[in-house]
Amino acid sequence: MQAWNDYLSQNKDRFLNELLDLLRIPSVSADSKYKNDVARCAEAVKENMLKAGCNTVEICPTAGHPIVYGEKIIDASLPTILVYGHYDVQPADPLELWHSGPFEPVIKDGKIYARGACDDKGQMFMHIKALEVMTKTNTQPCNVKIMIEGEEEVGSTNLGKFLEENVAKLKADIVLISDTSMISMEHPSIESGLRGLAYMEVEVTGPNRDLHSGVYGGAVANPINILAKMIASLHDENNRITIPGFYDKVQELSAAERTELNKAPFDLNEYKAELGIKAELGEKGYTTIERTGIRPTLDVNGIWGGYIGEGAKTVLPSKANAKISMRLVPNQVSGEISDLFKNHFESIAPAGVTVKVTAHHGGEAVVTPTNSPAYQAAAKAIKTTFGKDPIPTRGGGSIPIVALFEKVLGTKSVLLGFGLDNDNIHSPNEKYDVFNYYKGIETIPYFHKYFTESHGK
Repeated sequence: MQAWNDYLSQNKDRFLNELLDLLRIPSVSADSKYKNDVARCAEAVKENMLKAGCNTVEICPTAGHPIVYGEKIIDASLPTILVYGHYDVQPADPLELWHSGPFEPVIKDGKIYARGACDDKGQMFMHIKALEVMTKTNTQPCNVKIMIEGEEEVGSTNLGKFLEENVAKLKADIVLISDTSMISMEHPSIESGLRGLAYMEVEVTGPNRDLHSGVYGGAVANPINILAKMIASLHDENNRITIPGFYDKVQELSAAERTELNKAPFDLNEYKAELGIKAELGEKGYTTIERTGIRPTLDVNGIWGGYIGEGAKTVLPSKANAKISMRLVPNQVSGEISDLFKNHFESIAPAGVTVKVTAHHGGEAVVTPTNSPAYQAAAKAIKTTFGKDPIPTRGGGSIPIVALFEKVLGTKSVLLGFGLDNDNIHSPNEKYDVFNYYKGIETIPYFHKYFTESHGK
């Protein structure tokens, strides 16, 4: 609609500056020292939602960080879209690898560099600005509810309880989420599935204190050596996971489904060049697209122990630790996989050490049918603003709350993301293209329009 384009054009500089203000708030949910900043960010989100035209906005306390909820109800007979996003961000470490301050956003070559630029402040904020576009031009086609949480990066610990306590308040016809990516702006896509997640922490303990490696080395188990061997044993020579029962519920896609999936534009040489690697590595018998979308994985996310300071210290450590995540595919259940991991990891521990395994957060894989009204509305919106049909893809990441929405609210979700895989989310120098930000604001109102039209048929 011309009115939408005109309003966006007239306010694009303000829209960008307001996002930069939000990115300056270090809302790191995983670190308690940022608790006040997380609360400050929630207040900023509330103010922006009110400015966008919400009738009511409230900051809802939880046992952890608060949830910001607002709504713009125009007619109870019209469909309702529930927008979900999160205002919390990942820790910025390692700080020395950032080219600029993680919470001092800069724009370079048309890209916004800051922690949270893409994940998820930039993408979440598109929805708030899109609502403003619709309300200020008096063209809002349906009811809108917006729920922005502050704990997504730590597993949405308190979101389930909030959903259960607010089923009536959150009643909607679809959940709209932009926390995913596209193949590229030249090849727009919509993620029709996401992998699940099981996140574990392990601790291997040997002697009751750190020891002198010359006096005790060779006679006492070294927890770091043991942990390294245990982790290495979790994959075989074909890079398949060796945990008994791990693949029992994994459904193999048909040859036709795999062929269709691999039609997505993908250049392996560009992929390797972008990452600075000489070769890809993964489960034997599958393409890179398949490995990152439809196959389960197990990866070490962090490992530590012993002396890591400057210079040398000949210590035989008492403990070694690691954080391990497993990405899961449909039919795998995160709790079951966590138990399988725990039982197996404890069973392979040699004499001389003790092992502690802790399950952190997890979530289930989801698949969105491409023939659903919501997906079709999203595809039509993309076609309208990009001029071409989107490609359905399977996302490698996890948004555990998608399955939670369906379980608790009985509401399915559509994933309308505008990020790119090379946006460095969770890494130093996270970025988000200004073009993508504006394109999202331009496209989202069309989803509301087309979903409303399809709902009335």
